[in-house]
Amino acid sequence: MAHNLTRVTRVPNPKYQRSGTKSYVYLLNKYKFSPTKPGPYFLGGKVQQKGKHGIGRLFGGKAHVQRVLQKRSGAEAQPGDVPAEDQQNDSEYLCPVTIGTPGQTFNLDFDTGSADLWIFSTELAKSVNTSGHNVFDPKKSSTFKRTSGASWKISYGDGSNASGDVGTDNVNIGGLVVEGQSIELAKALSAQFASGVGDGLLGLAFGSINTVTPKPVPTPVESMIAQKDIPKTSELFTAYLGSYKDKNDPDHGISFYTFGYIDEKALAGQTPYYTPIDNSQGFWQFKSTTASINGKKVNRSGNTAIADTGTTLALVDDNLCQAIYDAIPGAKYDDQQQGYLFPSNTTVDKLPVVAFDVGGKEFAVQKEDLAFADAGNNMTYGGIQSRGDLSFDILGDTWLKAIYAIFDQGNKRFGAVVRNDPTQDPSVPTGQ
Repeated sequence: MAHNLTRVTRVPNPKYQRSGTKSYVYLLNKYKFSPTKPGPYFLGGKVQQKGKHGIGRLFGGKAHVQRVLQKRSGAEAQPGDVPAEDQQNDSEYLCPVTIGTPGQTFNLDFDTGSADLWIFSTELAKSVNTSGHNVFDPKKSSTFKRTSGASWKISYGDGSNASGDVGTDNVNIGGLVVEGQSIELAKALSAQFASGVGDGLLGLAFGSINTVTPKPVPTPVESMIAQKDIPKTSELFTAYLGSYKDKNDPDHGISFYTFGYIDEKALAGQTPYYTPIDNSQGFWQFKSTTASINGKKVNRSGNTAIADTGTTLALVDDNLCQAIYDAIPGAKYDDQQQGYLFPSNTTVDKLPVVAFDVGGKEFAVQKEDLAFADAGNNMTYGGIQSRGDLSFDILGDTWLKAIYAIFDQGNKRFGAVVRNDPTQDPSVPTGQ
């Protein structure tokens, strides 16, 4: 039965440092797309040898070429691996989740662009730096049960990965207890995964893209639905993503998720607009066939977009991206930072109104979120960038901060209402 349905507070990470290029590299890794604009980062072929291990060499196998994210350090330099410090390895916001009996609390990144619930664990090698992290100890939980033969692995475009084994335990999300939820315990982590403040990730996409083998496991929301932890009429979760810039707005920049109900106060008297989603790729994907810049319509026949709370930027096709920055005086594309920049002293009235279609209705980006990070030389890295050769848009926090988002899993639809944020602060963000 449904019980204890409350807001799950989304807490700013005090150590998060914004970097436009690092955030873009993170997305190149996550979605493994090829950039179509100039810059040091690209997907290239890397020869890997597979076979039986000899002493210091491989033999008896075959060489194959794998597409991996690489970096050019200069015009004449040979491409090389992407260093861990070149990408954003931290989360801007984290949510507290309690696992086990008695409960052990972890600060997790809630991510509608992935479907794994993984956490740091005591099974990690001693060589992995877990300083500053909460680490799950299955031996200290009386309700933990190991799942025999199951394992998981998340791999990114640069070859970095996280992997381990699987068990079940009780997971408390904002007072709602999901019994016997599958959790993925990290046994191995690349430096990229270990360097952030967060203790793991809670995926809110669809279980079809969960990485557990030999059989994917249900996500926490799928488990809530199966166990009737949330009402049949509200098999959904919502995201209200605030910012320190909104402290003078009516909602004071609060940030939260709900599970099993829509927060009436967040609706502010509005009726949500819904559009069907296509979850065949595991994402919250919907039709987005138009955009507008200062009211001028841009037709994008056949285009789709996904809503991704685990992404800080918004990524769209090159033509639309260029048109957006053409509308900002002094904006330019910077090859070295691999992104569009605009002057940091740009005032609100000089920033365009940019809106994206959600299945027939457009919702605009807040002007303050067009500015993502300091890019040096009195320039700002823009919050909207190129999606490269991806066939769909990724609408992350840059766009999601303008709406109250409803992820209706039971009815396979995405809903939105406009947030009431009348004041706009175009200053260069320094944190959340």
